[in-house]
Amino acid sequence: MTSDAPAPAGPLRTADDLLADGHLAGVVRHLRVEGDALTLPDFVRVLRDVARGMGFEEMVATADRALAALADADADADTDADAEAEAAAEAGTEELALALYEFGYECVEHGIAYLAVRPLREAAERAPGVMQIRTELAAACERSWQHREAMAALLGFDGDLPWLARYQVAFNGLLAGDLPAAEQEFAALPEPEGEDRKELGLLREKVRAMLVRAAAVAGTEGGLGPKDLRGWQFALTGGVLLTVSPYGYDAGMTGRWAMVGDSYQACAEALRRLGVVLAARGLKPQTVSLLPDRDSEIMGLAAARFFDLPAVPFEPDRADTLVVAYDLNAAEPQILAALREREPGQILFERATDWTDPPLAAADAIGFLRQAVREPWGSAYRMVDGEVVETEPDARPVEEIAAELAATEPVDDAGDGQTPPDPDSVLEAFVAVVGDSWLSARREYIGSPGPVPSSRFL
Repeated sequence: MTSDAPAPAGPLRTADDLLADGHLAGVVRHLRVEGDALTLPDFVRVLRDVARGMGFEEMVATADRALAALADADADADTDADAEAEAAAEAGTEELALALYEFGYECVEHGIAYLAVRPLREAAERAPGVMQIRTELAAACERSWQHREAMAALLGFDGDLPWLARYQVAFNGLLAGDLPAAEQEFAALPEPEGEDRKELGLLREKVRAMLVRAAAVAGTEGGLGPKDLRGWQFALTGGVLLTVSPYGYDAGMTGRWAMVGDSYQACAEALRRLGVVLAARGLKPQTVSLLPDRDSEIMGLAAARFFDLPAVPFEPDRADTLVVAYDLNAAEPQILAALREREPGQILFERATDWTDPPLAAADAIGFLRQAVREPWGSAYRMVDGEVVETEPDARPVEEIAAELAATEPVDDAGDGQTPPDPDSVLEAFVAVVGDSWLSARREYIGSPGPVPSSRFL
C-alpha cells in the first residue's frame, strides 16, 4: 500500500519555503534547530536573504563576501596542487577566515549569536592563530549559553592568552559550573594596568565577587549541585531566589517557570518570603522606593503597606531603602544603570525576573524566575461561552490595586508534589550561610542561566 502524502521537506527546502512566505523570524528559528543540516554556503545564503529582508545591508555585504570566498575555496580544492597553487590556496584560506569572521561578527551584532557560532568556528579552524577570531567565537558561544565551547575556543589557542581572553575563560568557567577552571584562570588574571584599567578592573571584580559567593554557597546543603538553582542563582548574580517553581521540576524546569499567569496570592507570598529573608539578616529598610512604571508602582505601594513603610519616589543615591520592581526589564536604561551601583542599605527586589532575557541590573531578591508572565492586574485570557477571549487590564488607580494586593492572604502553591520541599526554614538556612556575601558587590548583568538548565520556548 502506497501513500499519496508528499515526502517531508528537507531543512534547506523548509528554509527556502519560509523565505518565500516572508516568514523571516520563522527562518531564524528553523536555522537555530536545523541549521547544521545545511551546507555552510546554504547556511550563509539563507541568513543573507533574511538580512536583506530585514534591511541589514552590512550583514548582506559580509554574507556576499563570505559566499564568494567559499566559492573560491571550493574552486581551489579542485585544482591540482603545485607550489603556486598552494600559496594561492593559503591566501584564499586567510581571506575566507576573514570573510566568515566579519559575517559572524554581524550576526552577533544583530542579536543572533547562536547562528554566528558556526561561521566563526569555521573561521577559527582556518586561521587558528588569530586570537581576534577566537575571542569573537567565545563571545558568540557565551551569548548562546554554550559556555564550555567558549572556554574551548580560547584554551585551544597555541600561546599565552591575553588578559581579556583569560577573563572570558574564567567567566565562562563560572557560567559552565566549572569552578576549578574559573579559579585557575582568575588566579592568573593580574590587576589590569594602562588606559583601560578601570573598565577591565570592573570585569575582574565581577569574577572575584562571583567566586566569593560560590565559595559561600558551597557551604549550604547540596550547594552548587547540578540542580541547585537557588545556589547558582546567588553565586552568579548575587540575588536570593525567594521561591522555586513547584511544577515540572523533574520535567525540565528545575525550579523555573516558562509561561505563568501571576496572581495576587502569589505576589503576597513573595512579599512574605522577602520579609523572611530581611528578618533572617536583621535588615530594616526605612522606606520603599517606587520605580515609575505602573506595574512596579503597584508592587511597590503594596510592599510599603505590607511592611508598614513610607513609599517614596526612587532616587539613585537613597540609602536604607527597599527598591521594588515588578519586572526590571520595564525600567528605563538610566534607572538600570543607576541600580548597578549599590548604596548602603539599598535592597533591590524584583517580583518576576526574566531568566531568558535578564535585566541589566541583577536584583538582590527575586520573587521567581520566569520566561513570560501576565501580571495579576493585566489582561488575561478567559473562557466565555466556549470561546477564549482576552480581557481588558484592570484600569483602577494604582493605589487601589496595591491596597487589594497588600490585603491579600499569601498562598504557597503546593504544585505537582514533585518539587523538593522549600519551607521558610530552608530559605532561612540558606541566607544564614551566604548572608555575609549578600548585598556586597555591584549589581551586574549576567546574561546566562548558568549551569542549571531549564526548558524554554524559542
